[in-house]
Amino acid sequence: MELIILTGMSGAGKSQAANFLEDQGFFCIDNLPPMILPELVFTFFKGQGGDGYGVEKLAFVVDIRSKELLKGFGAAMKRIDEEVGCSYKILFLEANDNVLVTRFRQTRRKHPLAKDISLTEAIKMERQMLQIIRAKSTNIIDTSMMALPALRDELLSLIEDDASTGMSIYIESFGFKYGMPVDCDNVFDVRFLPNPFYVQDLKLMSGKDKGIEDYLLAFPETQEFISKLSDLYEFSFPFYVREGKGRLHIGIGCTGGRHRSVFIAEKLTSSLKAKGMKVFVHHRDIEKDIRYRSDEGFRNDKEQ
Repeated sequence: MELIILTGMSGAGKSQAANFLEDQGFFCIDNLPPMILPELVFTFFKGQGGDGYGVEKLAFVVDIRSKELLKGFGAAMKRIDEEVGCSYKILFLEANDNVLVTRFRQTRRKHPLAKDISLTEAIKMERQMLQIIRAKSTNIIDTSMMALPALRDELLSLIEDDASTGMSIYIESFGFKYGMPVDCDNVFDVRFLPNPFYVQDLKLMSGKDKGIEDYLLAFPETQEFISKLSDLYEFSFPFYVREGKGRLHIGIGCTGGRHRSVFIAEKLTSSLKAKGMKVFVHHRDIEKDIRYRSDEGFRNDKEQ
């Protein structure tokens, strides 16, 4: 049975994540007190005389709405480990304080802890209460600069990791001006490459366009860097697998996350796939500049 514990900060996208998991065939239960987790997992996993109930994908949402009951999370997971023996993933969704405040103001929803304190104080208190759960998480997803389709892609890659064997590689392009991703295993800075932004005809293109490809590949350092980076992962991949790593998150950053980092991420993805590796790619900031934006991300987020 595939088991996911979905948790994290209020306003970080848990409702959207739960909806997506349901679309992928998960049986989802929301706002579950941790103390009940072991009994429910046991029931689904070994109920009906040990045959279970035919539920192969199960997801529970556990968050601050349980308030003081959250203190039982550690004990609950220990019981699942010792008594049920079912493997699981704990997915923790978070976002920075400014983003969370903006989302609550836009949706006009009330923070679960903001009864007689300010929103910023409630967010601070929530972070403190979730520290232990965050430390136990198997995957942390920062949605601060992540549009809803990108969150779905991230979740899908995690689900597909469970459905297959071997290590997968997740490559993410980003712009340093918007901050580094918090959960990368490796980060590469490609700001040493010539910047197409300063070429008038290329300025509004992205790293996916032929014009950017032709421009960057005209410089020998671009081709050599791609080759060396590809060789690095061809060399190190088997050793990551040997050490039991299930997923490697690689960040490729340039200034704005639209031209150089996108191009290098695409090229690295193609190269590693050609070597037989399972690779996913995501461009976090490709449409961050308002001139390029085509979606509204979490601006319509009603999640608590």
